[in-house]
Amino acid sequence: MAALTTERDTSEIANGAKRIKLPVKGKTTIFQGAIVAIGADGYAVPASKSADLTVAGRAEETVANTGADGAESILVARGVFIYENSASGKLDATHVLKPCYIEDDQTVSETDTGSSVAGLVIRVDDEGVAVEMGFGLTAPSAAATKTK
Repeated sequence: MAALTTERDTSEIANGAKRIKLPVKGKTTIFQGAIVAIGADGYAVPASKSADLTVAGRAEETVANTGADGAESILVARGVFIYENSASGKLDATHVLKPCYIEDDQTVSETDTGSSVAGLVIRVDDEGVAVEMGFGLTAPSAAATKTK
């Protein structure tokens, strides 16, 4: 498609797509409030320590898909949500505005080994870790960040 040569009326998705509906992986239950991720196959799953997930956001409802892949869908919110801080990969104020990683569907960690990005750390305090998620944040691989 060629570049614009005149104005264009570009449609906007309602509410900036802060809430999205995703098909759920078969034989999977996602609980309200969980970190929701999308697997390599395109289906929503509860977040877990895995290197091939993309975080979509927070589950707005509990969905138990007892059927095939995509037989049920889940409403997911994108935004900043407070999750548990890892005991073994504890985040602190030095991590603000840096990526954090999935430990499980309610816990984030500083440890990236074998895990996917949960989101961007916004705040760390006694309440937990405020994480901006659902905007496709990924971290560069170690190989990509090496200098020559």
